[in-house]
This record gives sequence, C-alpha cells and structure tokens, in this order.
Amino acid sequence: MRFLISLHINPAVLDALTDEEKAAIGDGHGTFMEEIKASGELITTLALADPSQAAVVSVRGAAPVVTDGPYAEAKEFLGGFYLVDCEDRERALALAAKIPDAAIEGLGVEVRQVMFADGNLDA
Repeated sequence: MRFLISLHINPAVLDALTDEEKAAIGDGHGTFMEEIKASGELITTLALADPSQAAVVSVRGAAPVVTDGPYAEAKEFLGGFYLVDCEDRERALALAAKIPDAAIEGLGVEVRQVMFADGNLDA
C-alpha cells in the first residue's frame, strides 16, 4: 500500500528552534531516509521551497492569471513529503512517528493513503 506522509511547517516554530535543534531535525531526516531506503519502503521524497517563491495559476475567461505567493494565507505550509510503499496503514503511521517533525509541537506530519497514481512510481 502506498502512503503520502506530508510535512506541514510553521515558520514561527522553526525560527524559535536553536541551531542545534534544527541540525538534529536534519540529521533525523537523514537517518529516517536511510532506514526506509534500506527497508525498501521509500519510493521518493521531496522538500519544497518556501511558499514565498510560489505562484498560483488560475484561468479566467480563457486567460491564465498568475499571482505570486502562496495559495492561501496561513501559518503553516507544505514543506515536503515522503511517498512510501509499506504493508498497511499501521506501518505508515509507525514510519511517520519516526520523522523528527512529529516530536515538535507546532509542526505537523500527516499520513494519507494514495488512491490513484499514474507514472513511473516503481523506479
């Protein structure tokens, strides 16, 4: 079964962390990635740029309209994700609990089952 484990970031929470705490998060992600690569459960992972670099595209009257910045004003944003292939939902939840963000109040780790995929996800 495939699951998307998404990481929701609050910049104010990250800004309040010490350099050592930030380094520990990075190290924890490195350890987590090595573990799920070794177990064969990692399909892919991506970290996203800050939402200030985003653009929102909509079409009005057949013309594209591009607006700089995030889609919505929010305290939190999608910071990245892990796409995993594991035995069941319980395993996906156990994997999510190993992500260092899950231990920091104000950061979110969400697990959702993938219902449909198109493309080369087996590579």
